[in-house]
Amino acid sequence: MREFIINSNDAGQRLDKFVLKAVKGMPISLMYKAIRLKKIKVNRKRAEQKQILCKGDTVQMFLNEDLFSEKITDNELLTVKTNLNIVYEDENILICDKAPGVLVHSGDGDGKVSGDGNVNDRNTLVYHIQAYLAQKGEYVPDMESSFAPALCNRIDRNTGGMVISAKNAQALRDMNERIKNNEITKKYLCVVHGSLPQKTDTLCDFLLKDSKNNKVKVLKNKTSGAKEIITKYRLIKFDNEKKLSLVEIELVTGRTHQIRAHMASIGNPLLGDGKYAVNEKDRRMGYNHQALYSYKLTFGDAQDSLSYLNGKTIEVSPKSIYFLKEFDKTTK
Repeated sequence: MREFIINSNDAGQRLDKFVLKAVKGMPISLMYKAIRLKKIKVNRKRAEQKQILCKGDTVQMFLNEDLFSEKITDNELLTVKTNLNIVYEDENILICDKAPGVLVHSGDGDGKVSGDGNVNDRNTLVYHIQAYLAQKGEYVPDMESSFAPALCNRIDRNTGGMVISAKNAQALRDMNERIKNNEITKKYLCVVHGSLPQKTDTLCDFLLKDSKNNKVKVLKNKTSGAKEIITKYRLIKFDNEKKLSLVEIELVTGRTHQIRAHMASIGNPLLGDGKYAVNEKDRRMGYNHQALYSYKLTFGDAQDSLSYLNGKTIEVSPKSIYFLKEFDKTTK
C-alpha cells in the first residue's frame, strides 16, 4: 500500500486525474476498477472518481508495486548542469528563450538518442527547467505526488523563442486558461522568400493535418477535419538583392505548423524550410531549418493569480535571432 498526502499543488483536482498523474503506469480502465473495488481510498474511506481532493487529504492505493514508475529524484536534478536562457521569472512562472534545435518535451518525436537506442528525455527544455528550480529549492520532487513544473506552450524543435513554464499548479491552470482564451498575444519574426502581396494582411483559411507524414495542408474552404487558421503578417524589411522579406507574424489561432504552411500557401515559404518548400539553396546559405522565432509576448487582462502580468510585454534579445543578420544593411 502507498499513501499520498495531498498538498497545495495536488488540491482542487479530481481523484481520477490525481491518480493518473501519480501512478503513470496505470491503465485508465484499471484505475476505475480499483476505485470501484475500494483499492483506492481517500482518508481511508470509499471514494468516487470525480471526488475533489483537498489539501491535507490522504489517498491510499492498494495496488501492485510494478504500477509505480520510478520518479525523478532530488539528487538526480541537483547534479544536472542546466542550460537555460531565462528572459523572465517570478514566483509563479518562468519564460525561457529556447534555442533552435532544442526539444521542449521528449515526446515530441525527434529527441537525442542514447547508445541503447532510447530517446533521452533528460535533454529537453522542461527537464532543464525542473533541474534549475530544484537547484533553487523551488521544486522538491520528493514532496510532490502529482505535480512537476510544466510547460504552458510549446514550439517546434527547430523554431526558436519564448516558452512559458509554470512553477506551481495554480499558475499552470491560470496560464493554460489564458492561452485557451487567446488572452496572450504571440508574435514571431521570420524570413520568407520573395516579396509579399501586401505590406500587411490577415490570412484566413483552413488547415488539415496529415498525421502520418507530420504535415499540414492549407485549404481555402472548410472540409471534414479541417480547422480554421488566422495569421496576421506585417512586412518589416525587404532585401531586393536577396529577394528575402523580414516579416512579423501574429498568431490569432495556433495550429501545427501554421506559420510555415500559411506563408508557403501564398507563395512565400520560410527561408530554410524543407517541409513546405525545397531548401537546397537555403542549406548552402547555412539555413537547415525554418527561419522562425517566437520573439514577443503580451499578456492581456484576466482576473486570476497572474493578474499582475496584465498588460506586460516580454521580448527576447535581438542577439538571439540569428537570421536578422540577413538584413543588417537593408532599409525598409
